[in-house]
Amino acid sequence: MANTPQPLRRTALLASGVALLGLLAACGNESATSSGTPQPSQTARTAGTAGADPGSSTATPGDTAPAVGATPTDTAGSASASARTDGRCHTSELRAAVGRVDPGAGQRNFPVVLTNTSERTCTVYGYPGAAFVDASGKQLGPDPERAPGSPETVTLTPGKSAWAGLSFSSPQISGARTATPAALLVTPPDEREPLKVKWTAGEVPVGGDESPVSVTALEVGTGP
Repeated sequence: MANTPQPLRRTALLASGVALLGLLAACGNESATSSGTPQPSQTARTAGTAGADPGSSTATPGDTAPAVGATPTDTAGSASASARTDGRCHTSELRAAVGRVDPGAGQRNFPVVLTNTSERTCTVYGYPGAAFVDASGKQLGPDPERAPGSPETVTLTPGKSAWAGLSFSSPQISGARTATPAALLVTPPDEREPLKVKWTAGEVPVGGDESPVSVTALEVGTGP
């Protein structure tokens, strides 16, 4: 085997070392490029994903718009539903009438009848309001007194009636101050608007303690 001159051997070793350093530098650059640090293009894609996609129909956690067809749960709606299920008879659903006089022992007794004219079943409970008025609408005499009794709820299907007794002593016997009303205003229990009924039964007591007018609680039917 031929001996290689010393200068040439050192030159070869130096060249090999330079080549090795170049190889190591190349490997270092490749390692940095494939590390976990996001590249500019990767960062842009991530930001786009985090924002709302205009073409997406998927709801985000911050989306508070109600679903189509959802039932409202606001308190006003609940209040309107409660009003719709109220079972009390309202003035607009009733008709008032005064039946024939039922005289007895110096008394004059009249059935005041409330009839359900609506298409739903409703209820009345307690005493109706009553007031005699003249042609101008002015009340004649005090409000009737409530006769002792035990009110019960009366259920009125469409067309059915409840009645209360309106009574007073005959003025000719009691000597009370009298007037001849034009109408009787009848207010259903728990209502504010009255029903007006033409009064054709003559004089009624409007003053003095001898003959107060009284009214009984409502009960089923149109009279005794």
